[in-house]
Amino acid sequence: MVVYDMGGGRCPLINLQRKTELNLKVFGLDIDTTELAFAPEGAYDAVICADITQYRGKGDADIVICQAVLEHVPDPAAAFLAIAGTLKPGGVALIFAPCRNAIFARLNLLVPERLKRTILYAIFPEKREKGGFRAYYRQCTPRDFLGLAKKSGFKALALRSYFMSSYFSFFFPLYLFWRVWILASYITAGSQAAETFSLALRKT
Repeated sequence: MVVYDMGGGRCPLINLQRKTELNLKVFGLDIDTTELAFAPEGAYDAVICADITQYRGKGDADIVICQAVLEHVPDPAAAFLAIAGTLKPGGVALIFAPCRNAIFARLNLLVPERLKRTILYAIFPEKREKGGFRAYYRQCTPRDFLGLAKKSGFKALALRSYFMSSYFSFFFPLYLFWRVWILASYITAGSQAAETFSLALRKT
C-alpha cells in the first residue's frame, strides 16, 4: 500500500519497523525541508517539500495521514482538496486535529506568537523541537471539517471526539477548573466542544 504522511516532518506516524512489517511505501510531505531531513532514517521512501494548500497529488495513495497539521494551515479547504487529489478512488484519509473551541486553542489565538512560545517551552521543554508552529485553527471543528470533506468528495466513515489533553496538567487548580469547563461544554455543545478529534474519510 502507498501511504502519504502529510505534514509529518521529523515525526512520521509510521516507524521503519511498522512500515516494513506492513510492506508499506511511505511518502513524507512537509512544507519544511529541515523537518523532513530530521525524520528517522528509512521512515520515508521518498520526501516531497510542498505546501499542502498548493500541492496537487497524483491520485496514487491508498491512505493519507494528516496528524496535527490542519490547525496550522491558513486555508483548510485547499488542504482537503490536496488530500483528495493525492488519494485513489476508494482511498482513505485519516485526520487528527485539535478543536478550535478548546480553551488552549482560544488562548493560542489570543496570545502573541513570541510570548506563547516562551510560555510553552518553559512549561513543556520537550515541545521545543516538535512544537511551537503557528496555529490558525480555521474551521478546525468536527462539524466544519465534515463539511469540507463532503465538498472535497469524501464520505465520512468515522468521527471520534476526545476530551482530554496534557494542557494545564502542570497546575492542579487550573486543571480542575478546565475539567469542569469541559464537562459543561460537552453537555451544551457535544462533539463541537472536543479538545481534539479524528476523522476517517473515504474518497468517493
